[in-house]
Amino acid sequence: MAGLYEKHAEIYALARPKYPREWFSKLASLTAHHKRAWDAGTGSGQAAINVAEHYEQVIATDVSEAQIKHATPHPKVQYIHTPLSISEQDLVSILGGEGSVDLVTVATAVHWFDLPSFYSIVNRVLRKPGGVIAVWTYSYDISPLEDVMKRFYDSSLPYMDDRARYAFEGYRTLPFPFESIGLGTEGNPASVDMDLEVSFDRFVELLRTGSAVNTAKERGVDLLSEEVVKELRTAWGGSDIRKITFKAFMLAGTPKLEG
Repeated sequence: MAGLYEKHAEIYALARPKYPREWFSKLASLTAHHKRAWDAGTGSGQAAINVAEHYEQVIATDVSEAQIKHATPHPKVQYIHTPLSISEQDLVSILGGEGSVDLVTVATAVHWFDLPSFYSIVNRVLRKPGGVIAVWTYSYDISPLEDVMKRFYDSSLPYMDDRARYAFEGYRTLPFPFESIGLGTEGNPASVDMDLEVSFDRFVELLRTGSAVNTAKERGVDLLSEEVVKELRTAWGGSDIRKITFKAFMLAGTPKLEG
């Protein structure tokens, strides 16, 4: 799956939405310490640079070298390419060792991970007690474009990786074996609105970064044909820039203590 994002890393960096800064203030208030954070699947660093406002150091990793190359620089963020071949022990060492991380964040990416392996690493590196993991995604249930986006979603189903369904289901079915801290639990993610002001062209570019869109394109099918873009334009209305509301879903927790 990293290959799909390798090809569109620069567009991804420009088009993907920025997350509300208050999310990160809230997460920081839930950790006992603020020395080190890990942003896994960092992409172009949208979450990492916000986490850096609250922690002394952020280690931001991604399996895509192209994504890392287009990541937003920040003096407190260390971007590291971590290929799929990296061992669990090597990754734990890169992150500082056992019990060295105060916050783990994964922004719109955890559904692509080998979850048992990732959660094993999280349990090793998070501080106990006091460490927190938070994962989130957002859906294309976008006000005020619900009807046309529903048709777009239906057209993408034949090209959708099964793992992407976790995201489209709002992480309601995502395994998340951590103790609740009052911000979404396994089977019951917290739902929050994410308001963005974007231009129509940027919105279409955002859609073009979707995995199903790129899988379809590789098979000779354009899910964002001129006809579909025209339909989106009509639903968008007359203004070029407008506020749209994504539905975002978050799960947050802390490692389960043995005994």
